[in-house]
Amino acid sequence: MKKIKVTKKLIKKLRPYWTIMQNLQDLYFGSLGNVEKDMAKTIGIKDIEFFRCDGEIVGIGNLERTMRLIHGEELEK
Repeated sequence: MKKIKVTKKLIKKLRPYWTIMQNLQDLYFGSLGNVEKDMAKTIGIKDIEFFRCDGEIVGIGNLERTMRLIHGEELEK
């Protein structure tokens, strides 16, 4: 297998895709934050949030951990 050499030219070609990814990530996390705010307002738990582990959302909990983590499997039933 031929090794791929990382050059300035390759980095220049990849840079626009990195920018696109960052913009999508900003939109995603912004949207997710809005959902969490709405969930907190509707449910009545101030700091409720989607709980992430290893970059994946695995359940719903709250920042102060006064509520047990509700795992995604429980919410999918």
